Amino acid sequence: MAPDIASPKSDGMGADGLRWSGRISLTPRILAVNVFALALLAGGFFYLDSYRTRIVDARLEQSARELQLLAIGLESAPPERQGQLIAAYARQTGDRVRRYAPDGHRLSDSFAMNAPRYRLRQPSEEGWQRHVARFLDKAMDRVVSADRPPDFTEPTVDRADAWPEVQLARKTGRPQAVNRYAPDRTFVISAAMVMRDGTSLLATENARDITRTVRAERLRLGMVLAVAALASVLLSLFLARTIVLPLQRLARAAVRVRLGRARQVTVPRLPERRDEIGMLARALSDMSQALRQRIDATDAFAADVSHELKNPIASLRSALDALDRVERPDLRAQLMAIAQDDVRRLDRLVTDIAEASRVDAELSRTRFEPIDLGQLIEKIVGAHEARGVPRGVRLAFARPRKDVAVVLGEEQRLVRVLENLIDNAISFSPDGGLVQVVATVADDQVLVSVEDEGPGVPESEREHVFRRFHSVRPEGETFGKHSGLGLAIARSIIDGHQGRISIADRQDAQSGACFILHLPMAVARDPGMVSE
Repeated sequence: MAPDIASPKSDGMGADGLRWSGRISLTPRILAVNVFALALLAGGFFYLDSYRTRIVDARLEQSARELQLLAIGLESAPPERQGQLIAAYARQTGDRVRRYAPDGHRLSDSFAMNAPRYRLRQPSEEGWQRHVARFLDKAMDRVVSADRPPDFTEPTVDRADAWPEVQLARKTGRPQAVNRYAPDRTFVISAAMVMRDGTSLLATENARDITRTVRAERLRLGMVLAVAALASVLLSLFLARTIVLPLQRLARAAVRVRLGRARQVTVPRLPERRDEIGMLARALSDMSQALRQRIDATDAFAADVSHELKNPIASLRSALDALDRVERPDLRAQLMAIAQDDVRRLDRLVTDIAEASRVDAELSRTRFEPIDLGQLIEKIVGAHEARGVPRGVRLAFARPRKDVAVVLGEEQRLVRVLENLIDNAISFSPDGGLVQVVATVADDQVLVSVEDEGPGVPESEREHVFRRFHSVRPEGETFGKHSGLGLAIARSIIDGHQGRISIADRQDAQSGACFILHLPMAVARDPGMVSE
Protein backbone atom coordinates (compact mmCIF):
# COMPACT_ATOMS: atom_id res chain seq x y z
CA MET A 1 0.00 0.00 0.00
CA ALA A 2 1.43 3.38 -0.98
CA PRO A 3 2.19 5.72 1.91
CA ASP A 4 0.19 8.86 2.49
CA ILE A 5 1.33 11.65 0.24
CA ALA A 6 0.48 14.41 2.71
CA SER A 7 0.82 13.34 6.32
CA PRO A 8 -1.00 15.48 8.91
CA LYS A 9 2.25 15.73 10.85
CA SER A 10 4.21 17.00 7.89
CA ASP A 11 2.67 20.46 7.68
CA GLY A 12 4.43 21.73 10.77
CA MET A 13 1.33 23.50 12.11
CA GLY A 14 0.76 23.55 15.81
CA ALA A 15 -2.96 24.28 16.06
CA ASP A 16 -5.24 21.24 16.27
CA GLY A 17 -7.72 22.79 13.85
CA LEU A 18 -5.06 23.41 11.24
CA ARG A 19 -3.69 19.88 11.61
CA TRP A 20 -7.23 18.52 11.25
CA SER A 21 -7.84 20.54 8.08
CA GLY A 22 -4.64 19.15 6.60
CA ARG A 23 -6.26 15.70 6.50
CA ILE A 24 -9.14 16.86 4.32
CA SER A 25 -9.03 16.62 0.55
CA LEU A 26 -9.22 19.75 -1.56
CA THR A 27 -12.64 18.83 -2.97
CA PRO A 28 -14.58 19.14 0.33
CA ARG A 29 -12.56 22.24 1.19
CA ILE A 30 -13.61 23.95 -2.03
CA LEU A 31 -17.20 22.90 -1.44
CA ALA A 32 -17.06 24.12 2.16
CA VAL A 33 -15.77 27.55 1.13
CA ASN A 34 -18.51 28.00 -1.47
CA VAL A 35 -21.21 26.65 0.82
CA PHE A 36 -20.05 29.07 3.51
CA ALA A 37 -20.63 31.91 1.04
CA LEU A 38 -24.12 30.51 0.41
CA ALA A 39 -24.72 30.43 4.15
CA LEU A 40 -24.15 34.17 4.17
CA LEU A 41 -26.77 34.46 1.44
CA ALA A 42 -29.11 32.28 3.52
CA GLY A 43 -28.90 35.00 6.16
CA GLY A 44 -31.55 36.72 4.05
CA PHE A 45 -34.11 34.64 5.95
CA PHE A 46 -33.26 36.68 9.05
CA TYR A 47 -34.01 39.75 6.98
CA LEU A 48 -37.43 38.26 6.15
CA ASP A 49 -38.24 38.08 9.86
CA SER A 50 -37.38 41.75 10.36
CA TYR A 51 -39.27 42.57 7.15
CA ARG A 52 -42.37 40.80 8.50
CA THR A 53 -42.01 42.54 11.86
CA ARG A 54 -41.88 45.95 10.19
CA ILE A 55 -45.01 45.18 8.13
CA VAL A 56 -46.92 44.03 11.25
CA ASP A 57 -45.83 47.09 13.25
CA ALA A 58 -46.85 49.39 10.42
CA ARG A 59 -50.24 47.66 10.18
CA LEU A 60 -50.77 47.99 13.95
CA GLU A 61 -50.09 51.72 13.79
CA GLN A 62 -52.36 52.05 10.77
CA SER A 63 -55.21 50.20 12.52
CA ALA A 64 -54.87 52.40 15.60
CA ARG A 65 -54.91 55.62 13.51
CA GLU A 66 -57.86 54.48 11.43
CA LEU A 67 -59.79 53.54 14.59
CA GLN A 68 -59.09 57.02 16.00
CA LEU A 69 -60.48 58.57 12.85
CA LEU A 70 -63.58 56.37 13.17
CA ALA A 71 -64.00 57.47 16.78
CA ILE A 72 -63.80 61.14 15.78
CA GLY A 73 -66.41 60.56 13.09
CA LEU A 74 -68.75 58.75 15.49
CA GLU A 75 -68.46 61.47 18.10
CA SER A 76 -69.39 64.14 15.57
CA ALA A 77 -72.21 62.15 13.90
CA PRO A 78 -75.80 62.01 15.21
CA PRO A 79 -76.79 58.70 16.88
CA GLU A 80 -78.98 57.56 13.99
CA ARG A 81 -76.04 57.81 11.58
CA GLN A 82 -73.40 56.12 13.72
CA GLY A 83 -74.39 52.63 12.57
CA GLN A 84 -74.12 53.67 8.94
CA LEU A 85 -70.69 55.18 9.60
CA ILE A 86 -69.47 51.93 11.22
CA ALA A 87 -70.77 49.88 8.25
CA ALA A 88 -69.09 52.20 5.76
CA TYR A 89 -65.83 51.98 7.67
CA ALA A 90 -66.02 48.14 7.68
CA ARG A 91 -66.73 48.03 3.94
CA GLN A 92 -63.77 50.33 3.26
CA THR A 93 -61.18 48.57 5.49
CA GLY A 94 -62.51 45.01 5.67
CA ASP A 95 -62.31 45.18 9.49
CA ARG A 96 -64.87 43.81 11.90
CA VAL A 97 -65.87 46.75 14.12
CA ARG A 98 -67.55 46.24 17.47
CA ARG A 99 -68.78 48.84 19.96
CA TYR A 100 -69.20 48.17 23.64
CA ALA A 101 -71.13 50.10 26.26
CA PRO A 102 -69.42 51.40 29.40
CA ASP A 103 -70.74 48.38 31.31
CA GLY A 104 -69.09 46.05 28.76
CA HIS A 105 -71.99 44.62 26.77
CA ARG A 106 -71.85 44.85 22.97
CA LEU A 107 -73.83 47.65 21.38
CA SER A 108 -73.14 47.02 17.69
CA ASP A 109 -71.23 44.69 15.37
CA SER A 110 -70.34 45.35 11.71
CA PHE A 111 -70.85 41.66 10.94
CA ALA A 112 -74.55 42.19 11.69
CA MET A 113 -74.69 45.12 9.25
CA ASN A 114 -74.46 45.30 5.48
CA ALA A 115 -70.65 44.94 5.50
CA PRO A 116 -68.05 42.38 4.35
CA ARG A 117 -67.33 39.51 6.68
CA TYR A 118 -63.97 37.80 6.86
CA ARG A 119 -63.82 34.15 7.86
CA LEU A 120 -60.98 32.58 9.80
CA ARG A 121 -59.86 29.49 7.88
CA GLN A 122 -59.24 26.20 9.60
CA PRO A 123 -56.15 24.14 8.56
CA SER A 124 -58.30 21.07 8.09
CA GLU A 125 -60.17 22.87 5.31
CA GLU A 126 -57.05 23.66 3.24
CA GLY A 127 -54.96 21.69 0.76
CA TRP A 128 -51.50 20.22 1.22
CA GLN A 129 -49.82 23.30 -0.26
CA ARG A 130 -51.00 25.38 2.69
CA HIS A 131 -49.74 22.75 5.11
CA VAL A 132 -46.31 22.92 3.48
CA ALA A 133 -46.37 26.71 3.65
CA ARG A 134 -47.25 26.63 7.37
CA PHE A 135 -44.48 24.09 7.98
CA LEU A 136 -42.00 26.42 6.32
CA ASP A 137 -43.39 29.30 8.39
CA LYS A 138 -42.73 27.35 11.58
CA ALA A 139 -39.26 26.30 10.41
CA MET A 140 -38.30 29.87 9.56
CA ASP A 141 -39.60 31.12 12.91
CA ARG A 142 -37.56 28.46 14.70
CA VAL A 143 -34.39 29.24 12.72
CA VAL A 144 -34.57 32.98 13.38
CA SER A 145 -35.95 32.49 16.94
CA ALA A 146 -38.95 34.72 16.18
CA ASP A 147 -41.40 35.56 18.97
CA ARG A 148 -44.68 33.73 18.50
CA PRO A 149 -47.80 35.89 19.03
CA PRO A 150 -50.73 34.43 20.99
CA ASP A 151 -53.52 32.58 19.22
CA PHE A 152 -56.69 34.44 18.28
CA THR A 153 -59.94 33.01 19.62
CA GLU A 154 -63.37 34.56 19.78
CA PRO A 155 -64.64 34.81 23.38
CA THR A 156 -67.60 32.67 24.35
CA VAL A 157 -69.41 35.76 25.64
CA ASP A 158 -68.57 38.79 23.54
CA ARG A 159 -68.06 41.48 26.18
CA ALA A 160 -65.52 44.28 26.45
CA ASP A 161 -63.79 42.70 29.43
CA ALA A 162 -63.08 39.58 27.29
CA TRP A 163 -60.61 41.57 25.18
CA PRO A 164 -57.26 42.45 26.85
CA GLU A 165 -56.62 45.32 24.46
CA VAL A 166 -59.92 46.96 25.37
CA GLN A 167 -59.14 46.68 29.07
CA LEU A 168 -55.66 48.14 28.47
CA ALA A 169 -57.13 51.03 26.43
CA ARG A 170 -59.50 51.83 29.31
CA LYS A 171 -56.61 51.86 31.78
CA THR A 172 -54.25 54.00 29.69
CA GLY A 173 -56.77 56.13 27.84
CA ARG A 174 -54.79 55.59 24.62
CA PRO A 175 -55.52 53.40 21.59
CA GLN A 176 -54.01 49.90 21.79
CA ALA A 177 -53.21 47.54 18.93
CA VAL A 178 -52.08 43.89 19.08
CA ASN A 179 -51.53 41.05 16.66
CA ARG A 180 -52.40 37.38 17.07
CA TYR A 181 -52.22 34.17 15.06
CA ALA A 182 -55.32 32.85 13.38
CA PRO A 183 -55.72 29.03 13.26
CA ASP A 184 -54.02 28.96 9.84
CA ARG A 185 -51.05 31.04 11.18
CA THR A 186 -52.12 34.22 9.40
CA PHE A 187 -52.14 37.47 11.36
CA VAL A 188 -55.17 38.94 13.09
CA ILE A 189 -54.67 42.66 13.77
CA SER A 190 -56.91 44.19 16.43
CA ALA A 191 -57.08 47.78 17.72
CA ALA A 192 -59.12 49.18 20.63
CA MET A 193 -59.84 52.63 22.08
CA VAL A 194 -62.23 54.34 24.47
CA MET A 195 -64.43 57.19 23.29
CA ARG A 196 -65.35 60.27 25.34
CA ASP A 197 -68.82 58.90 26.13
CA GLY A 198 -67.23 55.81 27.78
CA THR A 199 -68.04 53.40 24.96
CA SER A 200 -65.23 51.24 23.49
CA LEU A 201 -64.39 50.49 19.90
CA LEU A 202 -62.72 47.26 18.78
CA ALA A 203 -61.58 46.67 15.17
CA THR A 204 -60.21 43.24 14.12
CA GLU A 205 -58.76 42.27 10.75
CA ASN A 206 -57.51 38.97 9.36
CA ALA A 207 -54.38 40.39 7.63
CA ARG A 208 -53.77 37.45 5.33
CA ASP A 209 -51.95 39.73 2.87
CA ILE A 210 -49.01 40.06 5.30
CA THR A 211 -48.46 36.29 5.32
CA ARG A 212 -48.85 36.11 1.54
CA THR A 213 -46.29 38.88 1.05
CA VAL A 214 -43.74 37.26 3.37
CA ARG A 215 -44.23 33.85 1.78
CA ALA A 216 -43.78 35.31 -1.72
CA GLU A 217 -40.51 36.97 -0.66
CA ARG A 218 -39.39 33.73 0.97
CA LEU A 219 -40.14 31.82 -2.25
CA ARG A 220 -38.10 34.28 -4.30
CA LEU A 221 -35.19 34.09 -1.85
CA GLY A 222 -35.42 30.30 -1.74
CA MET A 223 -35.35 30.06 -5.54
CA VAL A 224 -32.33 32.36 -5.71
CA LEU A 225 -30.62 30.34 -2.97
CA ALA A 226 -31.41 27.03 -4.69
CA VAL A 227 -30.09 28.23 -8.05
CA ALA A 228 -27.00 29.70 -6.36
CA ALA A 229 -26.44 26.47 -4.40
CA LEU A 230 -26.73 24.33 -7.52
CA ALA A 231 -24.40 26.62 -9.47
CA SER A 232 -21.97 26.74 -6.54
CA VAL A 233 -21.86 22.95 -6.17
CA LEU A 234 -21.40 22.40 -9.90
CA LEU A 235 -18.70 25.07 -10.12
CA SER A 236 -17.02 23.67 -7.02
CA LEU A 237 -16.98 20.17 -8.48
CA PHE A 238 -15.67 21.53 -11.78
CA LEU A 239 -13.01 23.53 -9.97
CA ALA A 240 -12.10 20.54 -7.82
CA ARG A 241 -11.90 18.34 -10.90
CA THR A 242 -9.60 20.77 -12.71
CA ILE A 243 -7.38 21.16 -9.64
CA VAL A 244 -7.54 17.97 -7.59
CA LEU A 245 -7.31 15.35 -10.34
CA PRO A 246 -4.16 16.81 -11.97
CA LEU A 247 -2.58 17.24 -8.54
CA GLN A 248 -3.39 13.62 -7.69
CA ARG A 249 -1.74 12.47 -10.93
CA LEU A 250 1.33 14.54 -10.18
CA ALA A 251 1.42 13.33 -6.58
CA ARG A 252 1.23 9.68 -7.59
CA ALA A 253 4.04 10.18 -10.11
CA ALA A 254 6.12 11.98 -7.45
CA VAL A 255 5.57 9.12 -5.00
CA ARG A 256 6.72 6.58 -7.59
CA VAL A 257 9.82 8.67 -8.23
CA ARG A 258 10.47 8.84 -4.49
CA LEU A 259 10.11 5.08 -4.20
CA GLY A 260 12.99 4.64 -6.61
CA ARG A 261 11.15 4.07 -9.86
CA ALA A 262 12.26 7.28 -11.57
CA ARG A 263 13.26 5.52 -14.76
CA GLN A 264 9.85 3.91 -15.16
CA VAL A 265 7.81 7.04 -14.34
CA THR A 266 6.69 9.62 -16.87
CA VAL A 267 5.46 12.69 -15.03
CA PRO A 268 2.52 14.16 -16.98
CA ARG A 269 3.38 17.55 -18.48
CA LEU A 270 -0.27 18.60 -19.04
CA PRO A 271 0.51 20.64 -22.17
CA GLU A 272 -3.12 21.73 -22.50
CA ARG A 273 -2.95 23.54 -19.15
CA ARG A 274 -1.60 27.08 -19.38
CA ASP A 275 -2.22 27.93 -15.74
CA GLU A 276 -0.20 27.42 -12.55
CA ILE A 277 -0.99 23.69 -12.43
CA GLY A 278 0.37 23.30 -15.96
CA MET A 279 3.48 25.20 -14.92
CA LEU A 280 3.81 22.91 -11.89
CA ALA A 281 3.37 19.79 -14.04
CA ARG A 282 6.03 20.88 -16.50
CA ALA A 283 8.36 21.91 -13.69
CA LEU A 284 7.93 18.49 -12.02
CA SER A 285 8.45 16.74 -15.35
CA ASP A 286 11.62 18.72 -16.02
CA MET A 287 12.77 18.06 -12.47
CA SER A 288 12.20 14.31 -12.81
CA GLN A 289 14.07 14.28 -16.12
CA ALA A 290 16.92 16.24 -14.57
CA LEU A 291 16.90 13.83 -11.64
CA ARG A 292 16.96 10.87 -14.03
CA GLN A 293 19.87 12.41 -15.92
CA ARG A 294 21.66 13.16 -12.65
CA ILE A 295 21.18 9.57 -11.49
CA ASP A 296 22.44 8.25 -14.82
CA ALA A 297 25.39 10.63 -14.68
CA THR A 298 26.18 9.57 -11.12
CA ASP A 299 26.05 5.90 -12.08
CA ALA A 300 28.28 6.52 -15.10
CA PHE A 301 30.64 8.65 -13.02
CA ALA A 302 30.92 5.92 -10.37
CA ALA A 303 31.66 3.34 -13.07
CA ASP A 304 34.27 5.63 -14.68
CA VAL A 305 35.90 6.37 -11.32
CA SER A 306 36.21 2.70 -10.47
CA HIS A 307 37.67 2.01 -13.91
CA GLU A 308 40.18 4.86 -13.74
CA LEU A 309 41.27 3.97 -10.21
CA LYS A 310 41.65 0.30 -11.06
CA ASN A 311 44.53 0.85 -13.52
CA PRO A 312 46.97 2.72 -11.20
CA ILE A 313 45.99 0.47 -8.29
CA ALA A 314 46.74 -2.63 -10.36
CA SER A 315 50.07 -1.13 -11.48
CA LEU A 316 50.93 -0.19 -7.90
CA ARG A 317 50.08 -3.65 -6.63
CA SER A 318 52.22 -5.30 -9.29
CA ALA A 319 55.16 -3.04 -8.47
CA LEU A 320 54.86 -3.72 -4.73
CA ASP A 321 54.46 -7.47 -5.24
CA ALA A 322 57.55 -7.57 -7.48
CA LEU A 323 59.54 -5.43 -5.07
CA ASP A 324 59.84 -8.30 -2.55
CA ARG A 325 61.23 -10.67 -5.19
CA VAL A 326 63.74 -8.35 -6.87
CA GLU A 327 67.24 -8.14 -5.37
CA ARG A 328 69.00 -5.91 -7.90
CA PRO A 329 69.17 -2.31 -6.65
CA ASP A 330 68.57 -0.77 -10.07
CA LEU A 331 65.41 -2.85 -10.63
CA ARG A 332 64.18 -2.07 -7.12
CA ALA A 333 64.73 1.64 -7.80
CA GLN A 334 62.79 1.32 -11.05
CA LEU A 335 59.91 -0.42 -9.29
CA MET A 336 59.89 2.24 -6.56
CA ALA A 337 59.73 4.95 -9.24
CA ILE A 338 56.77 3.18 -10.83
CA ALA A 339 55.03 2.90 -7.45
CA GLN A 340 55.64 6.57 -6.66
CA ASP A 341 54.33 7.59 -10.07
CA ASP A 342 51.19 5.50 -9.51
CA VAL A 343 50.70 7.08 -6.08
CA ARG A 344 50.97 10.55 -7.61
CA ARG A 345 48.53 9.54 -10.30
CA LEU A 346 46.09 8.24 -7.70
CA ASP A 347 46.45 11.44 -5.69
CA ARG A 348 45.78 13.51 -8.83
CA LEU A 349 42.77 11.39 -9.71
CA VAL A 350 41.28 11.59 -6.22
CA THR A 351 41.82 15.37 -6.10
CA ASP A 352 40.20 15.95 -9.50
CA ILE A 353 37.34 13.55 -8.71
CA ALA A 354 36.62 15.41 -5.47
CA GLU A 355 36.75 18.72 -7.33
CA ALA A 356 34.37 17.46 -10.02
CA SER A 357 31.95 16.13 -7.38
CA ARG A 358 31.64 19.37 -5.43
CA VAL A 359 31.51 21.87 -8.31
CA ASP A 360 27.72 21.75 -8.72
CA ALA A 361 27.00 21.82 -4.99
CA GLU A 362 29.33 24.74 -4.34
CA LEU A 363 28.00 26.75 -7.28
CA SER A 364 24.43 26.35 -6.03
CA ARG A 365 25.40 27.91 -2.67
CA THR A 366 27.78 30.59 -3.96
CA ARG A 367 26.70 34.20 -4.26
CA PHE A 368 27.57 35.48 -7.72
CA GLU A 369 29.26 38.87 -7.99
CA PRO A 370 29.93 41.13 -11.00
CA ILE A 371 33.28 40.18 -12.56
CA ASP A 372 35.15 42.03 -15.30
CA LEU A 373 36.46 39.18 -17.46
CA GLY A 374 38.84 41.54 -19.24
CA GLN A 375 40.71 42.34 -16.03
CA LEU A 376 40.54 38.72 -14.87
CA ILE A 377 42.04 37.32 -18.11
CA GLU A 378 44.71 40.04 -18.06
CA LYS A 379 45.81 38.92 -14.60
CA ILE A 380 45.89 35.23 -15.64
CA VAL A 381 47.95 35.96 -18.78
CA GLY A 382 50.30 38.16 -16.77
CA ALA A 383 50.79 35.42 -14.18
CA HIS A 384 51.65 32.88 -16.91
CA GLU A 385 54.16 35.24 -18.47
CA ALA A 386 55.71 36.00 -15.09
CA ARG A 387 56.20 32.27 -14.40
CA GLY A 388 57.51 31.72 -17.89
CA VAL A 389 55.68 29.99 -20.70
CA PRO A 390 57.31 26.64 -21.68
CA ARG A 391 58.79 25.95 -25.13
CA GLY A 392 58.75 29.63 -26.06
CA VAL A 393 54.98 29.71 -26.58
CA ARG A 394 53.67 33.28 -26.81
CA LEU A 395 50.46 34.61 -25.22
CA ALA A 396 48.40 37.40 -26.75
CA PHE A 397 45.29 38.98 -25.22
CA ALA A 398 43.05 41.58 -26.84
CA ARG A 399 41.68 43.29 -23.76
CA PRO A 400 38.26 45.00 -24.10
CA ARG A 401 37.45 48.32 -22.46
CA LYS A 402 37.04 48.32 -18.71
CA ASP A 403 33.61 47.35 -17.33
CA VAL A 404 32.42 46.08 -20.72
CA ALA A 405 32.86 42.30 -20.48
CA VAL A 406 31.18 42.01 -17.07
CA VAL A 407 29.43 38.80 -15.98
CA LEU A 408 27.88 37.53 -12.76
CA GLY A 409 29.88 34.65 -11.37
CA GLU A 410 32.28 33.17 -8.84
CA GLU A 411 35.80 34.41 -9.54
CA GLN A 412 37.84 31.39 -8.42
CA ARG A 413 35.74 29.01 -10.53
CA LEU A 414 36.06 31.18 -13.63
CA VAL A 415 39.82 31.42 -13.01
CA ARG A 416 39.93 27.61 -12.95
CA VAL A 417 38.17 27.44 -16.34
CA LEU A 418 40.33 30.08 -18.01
CA GLU A 419 43.59 28.65 -16.67
CA ASN A 420 42.55 25.19 -17.82
CA LEU A 421 41.84 26.45 -21.36
CA ILE A 422 45.06 28.46 -21.55
CA ASP A 423 47.17 25.57 -20.18
CA ASN A 424 45.47 23.22 -22.60
CA ALA A 425 46.22 25.58 -25.53
CA ILE A 426 49.88 25.93 -24.44
CA SER A 427 50.32 22.17 -24.17
CA PHE A 428 49.03 21.61 -27.73
CA SER A 429 50.90 24.56 -29.28
CA PRO A 430 54.13 23.90 -31.19
CA ASP A 431 57.41 25.38 -29.97
CA GLY A 432 57.25 29.15 -30.35
CA GLY A 433 53.55 29.01 -31.21
CA LEU A 434 51.00 31.71 -30.45
CA VAL A 435 48.01 31.38 -28.09
CA GLN A 436 45.46 34.16 -28.62
CA VAL A 437 42.80 35.06 -26.04
CA VAL A 438 39.98 37.38 -27.13
CA ALA A 439 37.08 38.77 -25.06
CA THR A 440 34.21 40.48 -26.88
CA VAL A 441 30.57 41.39 -26.29
CA ALA A 442 27.73 40.43 -28.63
CA ASP A 443 23.95 40.22 -28.09
CA ASP A 444 24.05 40.65 -24.30
CA GLN A 445 26.69 37.94 -24.01
CA VAL A 446 30.40 37.95 -23.28
CA LEU A 447 32.37 35.72 -25.68
CA VAL A 448 35.83 34.52 -24.70
CA SER A 449 37.83 32.56 -27.28
CA VAL A 450 41.16 30.76 -26.72
CA GLU A 451 42.97 29.82 -29.96
CA ASP A 452 46.15 27.80 -30.42
CA GLU A 453 48.23 26.68 -33.40
CA GLY A 454 48.20 23.00 -32.54
CA PRO A 455 46.70 20.09 -34.43
CA GLY A 456 43.13 21.09 -33.51
CA VAL A 457 40.26 18.89 -32.35
CA PRO A 458 38.49 16.68 -34.91
CA GLU A 459 34.77 17.29 -35.20
CA SER A 460 34.04 13.74 -34.04
CA GLU A 461 35.91 14.42 -30.78
CA ARG A 462 34.64 17.93 -30.00
CA GLU A 463 31.89 16.72 -27.73
CA HIS A 464 33.75 13.72 -26.35
CA VAL A 465 36.57 15.81 -24.90
CA PHE A 466 34.14 17.24 -22.35
CA ARG A 467 33.34 13.79 -20.99
CA ARG A 468 34.87 12.73 -17.72
CA PHE A 469 38.14 10.78 -17.93
CA HIS A 470 38.31 11.33 -21.69
CA SER A 471 41.79 12.61 -22.39
CA VAL A 472 43.48 13.38 -25.73
CA ARG A 473 47.03 14.60 -25.09
CA PRO A 474 49.84 15.80 -27.41
CA GLU A 475 52.28 13.24 -28.74
CA GLY A 476 55.29 12.65 -26.56
CA GLU A 477 53.56 13.69 -23.29
CA THR A 478 54.01 11.21 -20.46
CA PHE A 479 50.90 9.09 -19.86
CA GLY A 480 48.99 9.67 -16.63
CA LYS A 481 49.89 13.31 -16.08
CA HIS A 482 46.23 14.34 -16.65
CA SER A 483 43.10 12.80 -15.19
CA GLY A 484 40.84 13.68 -18.12
CA LEU A 485 38.56 15.75 -15.84
CA GLY A 486 39.75 19.27 -16.66
CA LEU A 487 37.38 20.04 -19.52
CA ALA A 488 34.51 18.18 -17.80
CA ILE A 489 34.96 20.39 -14.73
CA ALA A 490 35.17 23.46 -16.96
CA ARG A 491 31.85 22.61 -18.62
CA SER A 492 30.20 22.04 -15.23
CA ILE A 493 31.40 25.44 -14.03
CA ILE A 494 30.21 27.22 -17.18
CA ASP A 495 26.84 25.43 -17.01
CA GLY A 496 26.53 26.62 -13.41
CA HIS A 497 27.02 30.17 -14.69
CA GLN A 498 24.14 29.76 -17.18
CA GLY A 499 26.62 29.74 -20.06
CA ARG A 500 28.04 27.22 -22.49
CA ILE A 501 31.43 26.13 -23.83
CA SER A 502 32.12 24.82 -27.33
CA ILE A 503 34.92 24.04 -29.76
CA ALA A 504 35.16 25.50 -33.28
CA ASP A 505 37.63 25.93 -36.10
CA ARG A 506 39.82 28.99 -36.12
CA GLN A 507 38.32 31.94 -37.99
CA ASP A 508 41.49 32.41 -40.05
CA ALA A 509 41.21 28.81 -41.35
CA GLN A 510 44.62 27.99 -39.88
CA SER A 511 45.25 24.74 -38.04
CA GLY A 512 44.53 24.76 -34.34
CA ALA A 513 41.69 24.61 -31.86
CA CYS A 514 39.38 27.41 -30.75
CA PHE A 515 37.55 27.06 -27.42
CA ILE A 516 34.69 29.56 -27.04
CA LEU A 517 32.93 30.54 -23.81
CA HIS A 518 29.46 32.11 -23.90
CA LEU A 519 28.47 33.87 -20.67
CA PRO A 520 25.49 36.22 -20.15
CA MET A 521 26.37 39.80 -19.35
CA ALA A 522 25.62 41.04 -15.87
CA VAL A 523 23.32 43.81 -17.13
CA ALA A 524 21.24 41.29 -19.11
CA ARG A 525 20.82 38.86 -16.23
CA ASP A 526 17.66 38.68 -14.20
CA PRO A 527 18.42 39.63 -10.58
CA GLY A 528 16.41 36.60 -9.49
CA MET A 529 19.03 34.34 -11.14
CA VAL A 530 21.74 35.38 -8.70
CA SER A 531 22.52 32.32 -6.62
CA GLU A 532 22.76 32.52 -2.88
